[in-house]
Amino acid sequence: MRPGLSSGLIAPEEAGRYVADALHFCPDISVVGIAGPGDTLATDHALRAFASVHERFPHLLKCMSTNGLRLSERLGEVIRAGVDTLTVTVNAVDPGILKDICSGIIYQNKLLSGAEGAEILIANQLGGIKAAALAGITIKVNMVLIPEINGDHVKQVAHEVGNAGASIFNIIPLIPQNKLSECAAPNCGQIADARADAETFLPVFKHCQHCRADAVGLLGGRDFGREVFANKEAVADTFSHG
Repeated sequence: MRPGLSSGLIAPEEAGRYVADALHFCPDISVVGIAGPGDTLATDHALRAFASVHERFPHLLKCMSTNGLRLSERLGEVIRAGVDTLTVTVNAVDPGILKDICSGIIYQNKLLSGAEGAEILIANQLGGIKAAALAGITIKVNMVLIPEINGDHVKQVAHEVGNAGASIFNIIPLIPQNKLSECAAPNCGQIADARADAETFLPVFKHCQHCRADAVGLLGGRDFGREVFANKEAVADTFSHG
């Protein structure tokens, strides 16, 4: 299994019903997460879904994943939607490295490529993490490990995001595809070394798996996604590392 695969897309207004179904199959669920497709702060869809879930299930933790580009700008909306924790994907804090991972961004209706776009993305990520942490939101940072590009950059990323207010770090091994299809996936030794580098500055989450976007259940347990989303037709792969 891998991220991005799902049984279908759901409307924000449907989120509460699917969470209710998930709790029917697995009452021990304590976290509801949304990671896409696309960035969760690029539209209002994820925020509307979280607000709907928060209204019906205020006791559940709400976790949003984002690239952080618009995090500072939309932080008030994130808080009002009931989001408790954020996962921000930060693959580099050096524009010279990030430009080889992220070819460009669309920001304020402009396409910004290369180091220019990378510099803005990094600044917004670190600023958003700092603002969210000061607001009391728990921040986890995901870093996609691409050994030949950012393999020697892990310590610097962990140091910078830790200073900004992140409280936990997670190494995600690259799944080579699209523009990074010719890059090699990290081996177990490289992942272990990256985790050790990150642990110099932050606790490291080590239970992450390549789960589907519609996974339902507990770590190490059965996935009830097919039961919960049984009536959804399969949609095209909307793969994202974060």
